[in-house]
This record gives sequence, structure tokens and C-alpha cells, in this order.
Amino acid sequence: MTAPLPLKSASALAQINGVRFPNESDDYRQARNALLAEEIELRRHIEKVAGQRRALPPGGVVPMDYRFEGEEGPVTFTQLFGGKQTLAVYSYMFGPQRKQPCPMCTSLLSAWDGCAADVGQRISLVAIARSPIERLLAFRKERGWQHLRIYSDPTGEYTRAYVNADDADMPGFNVFTRRDGTPRHFWSGEMGPATADPGQDPRGAPDLMPLWTILDSTPEGRGTDWYPQLHYPKALAR
Repeated sequence: MTAPLPLKSASALAQINGVRFPNESDDYRQARNALLAEEIELRRHIEKVAGQRRALPPGGVVPMDYRFEGEEGPVTFTQLFGGKQTLAVYSYMFGPQRKQPCPMCTSLLSAWDGCAADVGQRISLVAIARSPIERLLAFRKERGWQHLRIYSDPTGEYTRAYVNADDADMPGFNVFTRRDGTPRHFWSGEMGPATADPGQDPRGAPDLMPLWTILDSTPEGRGTDWYPQLHYPKALAR
């Protein structure tokens, strides 16, 4: 195995960056280079964590071949893999008790719909909710999603096993693999209220929502007094 090349320090890379913008002050450039060094360190830590995730030992065997309802009829958990070795499942907060789906989940899945075809080249990606499939498909059409595959978990067996044992209407993101021929759990997002830092909503790292990635790069940040909406006036959408 080829030894990894030694890395230059993040601060050294920031200093040779060379990017400058019109009328920026020396104070701005000094602060920006210090921030750039931290961003380089963050990138490296993201890569380190991703490698640690990929190196996890085999997870638990999926206990049963769960059954779902899809656009073309019943499917089993195993069939959700299609021809891929990895299956990623987002559990969508749209249970039968809700009048409308969760706006936050909807924002996330709207973004994912745009890249679902690209993701599908490497893995199988699906969204699952507890509402009847007819209701899910009707909302998918209303929302204009074209690529995201959606399924109903009518019995709740999958949801109780991998999202919430009490079948609560909660989000979840689980990844499964069958690289050794047996469907196994690989990884789940486990950051919830118990792991949240003071003053912050529960969030993962890296965050799965492009929405937050965009807002985190702005002076306004994420804010605390707003929430994604299911519908916007046309004037605001321009």
C-alpha cells in the first residue's frame, strides 16, 4: 500500500491561497485566511470521519424481509436494493395522523429529488413514510418530485425496528449493505435531542440538508425565528 503523502499545515495552505476581492481590507484578508485555515481543517476532519464510518465493522443482520407498498405495488426490503449493494432509507415524517407532511423533511427531500438520479448510479435511495401509498404519491405529484422513489410502511414493522420503537412520527436516516450477501444495517444518523449542544436544534454532522449548508455560509446564518414552508406565494419564489 502506498503511504499517504504528508499534508501541509492548514495555515500554510491558507497563506498561499492567493484569492483577493475588490477593496477588501488587510483586516478582512487576515481574518478570512484564519477562517480558511479552519475550513481546511474541517474538510480534513470530514474526510477522517467518513473514513472511520466506512471502516465500521459489520452491523446487525436485518431481522426480516419487511414489506412495503410502492407505486407499482408491494415490494420487500430486499427488493429495495435493486441491483445495488447499498440501500439508503430516509424515513419521512408523514404519518396518517398528520394533515400535511413535515415541512423540514419536505425541504430535504425536495433537494434530494434533484440529485436522486445521480445518487442512483452508486446506491439505492428511497423515502419511506407511514401514510398510505396513494397519499404519498399524491403529495409527490403536488410537489413536482420526479426522481425520488417513495414507499409506504403500512404495518410499521420497519419503522418500529429502525426509527422509533413506539412508531412515533419521527425522521430517520438508515443505511444498509449486502456486500457479504446478507442485508445488514450499516449506519444511522444518531444525533437527536440527547446529543444536541445548548441553544441548538438537533442536527447531524455533516448536515444532510443543503438548506443549512447554504445558510451557514451567510451572515444571517440559520436563524431561530423561521421554518421552511410547504407552499410559498409566487412573489417570494422569484
